[in-house]
Amino acid sequence: MPQDGLRAINVYAVEGPAGLALIDAGWRVPGNLGVLERGLAALGARLRDIGEVYVTHVHRDHYTLAPELRRVVGSRVHLGAPERPGLELIAQRGDNQPAASFRELRRAGAGGLVEDIESMVSTEPWCAGDWEAPDHWLEPGPLTVAGRPMEAVAVPGHTKGHLVFHDIDAGHLFTGDHVLPRISPSIGFELGEWDLPLGRYLESLELILERPDAIMLPAHGASGGRVHDRVRELVEHHDVRLGATLAAVRAGAVTGRAVTARLKWTRRERDFETLDAFNQMIAVCETMAHLDLLVERGLVSSSPRDGVDRFDAG
Repeated sequence: MPQDGLRAINVYAVEGPAGLALIDAGWRVPGNLGVLERGLAALGARLRDIGEVYVTHVHRDHYTLAPELRRVVGSRVHLGAPERPGLELIAQRGDNQPAASFRELRRAGAGGLVEDIESMVSTEPWCAGDWEAPDHWLEPGPLTVAGRPMEAVAVPGHTKGHLVFHDIDAGHLFTGDHVLPRISPSIGFELGEWDLPLGRYLESLELILERPDAIMLPAHGASGGRVHDRVRELVEHHDVRLGATLAAVRAGAVTGRAVTARLKWTRRERDFETLDAFNQMIAVCETMAHLDLLVERGLVSSSPRDGVDRFDAG
């Protein structure tokens, strides 16, 4: 993953009676198809053995190599149906600009970041082929992956159409970005209309706790560990974060930008001003997601003024 703190994405090869399938595909950047080919060779497989690709969500580090595999070896691509509007929006725009995030930056009083991000993203290559529609829009429910019985489980929050794939017989859960071992996935950095993303994410975490526990196979970081243990940690993390966000409003921060500046970021507890522009955008969007949930819960009020939301905990 170029210029990204996560460094890599885990792509899982699933072998079964119907052949070979992938869960997630990777980011189509130079060299990555070769990385995938060498990884498969280490398992005694070839690119042309990949019959199906099941993508957990529409972000480019998960999706964009899937259409390339379809072009190269004819693999069929599957993606959650609620990702369709976002995918179509990318195709219509014809660029990498995160328009929905720009809306949230302006609402947060951080409109100055928009120009910085526009300039940075404008230099990134954009390819229409990366965002071609899948062969099949997936709905939640039972399915077979390489002939192995699994269940696709809808877990909106990180994106609207995020799916995880539960191999109940094997005791594995392919968690995508929904449950990651060392970080919380970004909340509020997605496509389309704003839909209380943190509320959706926390509901999705609770849904996972209602299912049988499993070994975690995440899209980033080390596999292993119990899903339920990590989900409980993530719920606690957001409880703490909501408390810190509320405290910032009570201390006088009235805009999303001001609240974001009072919080610490990343596992290293960094100040907001030390983040690069892209990660400042992620931070502001996540803060807005927490503020909106506090408003939904009646702990904070919000009123727009000149296009910027003002928050009050009085």
